[in-house]
Amino acid sequence: MGIYFLLLVVGLCWGQYNPNTLPKRTSIVHLFEWRWQDIAQECERYLAPNGFGGVQISPPNENVIITDPQRPWWERYQPVSYKLCTRSGNETEFRDMVTRCNNVGVHIYVDAVINHMCGANAGAGDHATCGSYFNSKTEDFPAVPYSSWDFNDQKCKSRSGNIENYHDISQVRDCRLASLLDLALEKEYVRSRIAGYLNQLVAIGVAGFRIDAAKHMWPADVKAILDKLEDLNTQWFPAGTKPFIYQEVIDLGGEPITGSQYFGNGRVTEFKYGAKLGTVLRKWDGEKMAYLKPVAMTGFVNIAGVKSGTWLSSVMWWMASLSPTGGTMAAIKWLLAVVTKASSSSIMMTGL
Repeated sequence: MGIYFLLLVVGLCWGQYNPNTLPKRTSIVHLFEWRWQDIAQECERYLAPNGFGGVQISPPNENVIITDPQRPWWERYQPVSYKLCTRSGNETEFRDMVTRCNNVGVHIYVDAVINHMCGANAGAGDHATCGSYFNSKTEDFPAVPYSSWDFNDQKCKSRSGNIENYHDISQVRDCRLASLLDLALEKEYVRSRIAGYLNQLVAIGVAGFRIDAAKHMWPADVKAILDKLEDLNTQWFPAGTKPFIYQEVIDLGGEPITGSQYFGNGRVTEFKYGAKLGTVLRKWDGEKMAYLKPVAMTGFVNIAGVKSGTWLSSVMWWMASLSPTGGTMAAIKWLLAVVTKASSSSIMMTGL
């Protein structure tokens, strides 16, 4: 009985490290900026029949509409509310996508923007993807609702209110990232609003979350939010299954904030891998492709606005090059060529 209880506790503590993919499905594709209807079709037509495990989607919650420049990708990372309507689709279409993908064994992983709201200079009005009113100057977001009390202005010690020194841990975590209004995540009310949003997605059927800008949040605040998450929907997942968590922590070395500080909350995206690959591509420091070795890891392919038919067979080559039993130089060269063209990228997960 004692051993059983110990195993149960370990399972509960480490559940967020499990991607929850079906057996022998270890690859997740990032369908960046794709519409929900198109993702649903892709799950049914190609991803499921070819053994893919899941899809990371762009943030599904309401964001500010930016017209200068005209509708850039990064407007998706400037929330106005937690309503589920963006240019990828509305809540009905989102629910349909999650259901259809889950029904064929391909799970959905949400890019969760919880560190901040929109930029301080976004203005006031209803220029948002659901039409919700907001005022960035007064920090008023009634659709959540958030007010000026829910932001870190009083905690930030930089002169501008933005991050000015990445060697100052408090600035990185308490000040505004590129003028984005920084939420006060130590407040129980803010944590509850965010957890409510994430739990709505869990109830719909998503399998986990990429935590955007995790580096700019205190690990304890992230943990407090994650501790509020419900178990995954038992229509598609075993009872007691925890959401998969992977956090964006840009750690290239030389700064006091490191990826390992977040291992207790879930997996962490490994940025040193891409930097090292870039060094090899440019033949810096005497590096050569011949020095590369195949590695076994969970695959992750970023497909940014590319339609099926142009990448499908290539992804299979990419998977072979990273499998423990495969790995030809031709496949590795293909991967390097793709990375060079910036048409896709691979991300290693660490933290186990």
